[in-house]
Amino acid sequence: MKITWLGTAAVRIEAAGERLLFDPFVQLIGGENPNCIEDFLEEETVFVTHGHLDHLSDVPAFLEEDGEAEATVYCGSVAAATLSRLGCDTGNVVEVRPGTEIRLGDVRVKVWPGRHAAPGALRTVKALFSWTKLRYLRNSLALLWLHLHFPEKGQTLIYEVQAEGKRVLVMGSLGIREDAAYPKGADLLILPYQGCARLEETALHVIKTLRPARVLLDHFDNAFPPVSESVDTRGLKKKMEENHLHIPVVRPRAGVAIRL
Repeated sequence: MKITWLGTAAVRIEAAGERLLFDPFVQLIGGENPNCIEDFLEEETVFVTHGHLDHLSDVPAFLEEDGEAEATVYCGSVAAATLSRLGCDTGNVVEVRPGTEIRLGDVRVKVWPGRHAAPGALRTVKALFSWTKLRYLRNSLALLWLHLHFPEKGQTLIYEVQAEGKRVLVMGSLGIREDAAYPKGADLLILPYQGCARLEETALHVIKTLRPARVLLDHFDNAFPPVSESVDTRGLKKKMEENHLHIPVVRPRAGVAIRL
């Protein structure tokens, strides 16, 4: 199994002859890992964890290429409604919900309920009134429009990918439901590390609850300034070494694949 982080929460998993793309997003001006939509469009199977702009806004490009649907998109009902409202050809959109199981050749994908990270009022105000807002005024205007048109509405999903004897949990936001019976002991947990008021504490709670063998961080980069930021992950890695030394935490480089 090969896993490639592509910036923000975008991840490609290649296993058993299948390629799965999660949450593709083209970073805005000033993004830490600049890319373009052509970096993603060859993928034919796309999974969306939730409807926010940095997870869904570039998905319409997969649904209409020269007037024809090119990819199959799996997402929740909120994201599907957004795509429909935007006028996308939704013939290749498959709505999923917690409990849904998808078979793609020898790859099995199960859907679990998630929860979006809580950024906290202080962080939101800080982002809105940051001096970089003037530097990235064009981004700010685009983000305002996108934020209004790409809601999450309390529907965030987690995907469990099983293939080649491995299990990978893909989260799109740093939150879990306390009432959900999540599978423990995955070979890899892909953990978004941004957008939460109590970042280290929340991440440690999620890891302790899910007990993965290994953690791969994503979403820690500054992908859409001035609202996002580059997150220092050293504090989390230190806490993990102190309390969970047997669970390695990997901070990947964008575009560089790791093998599981």
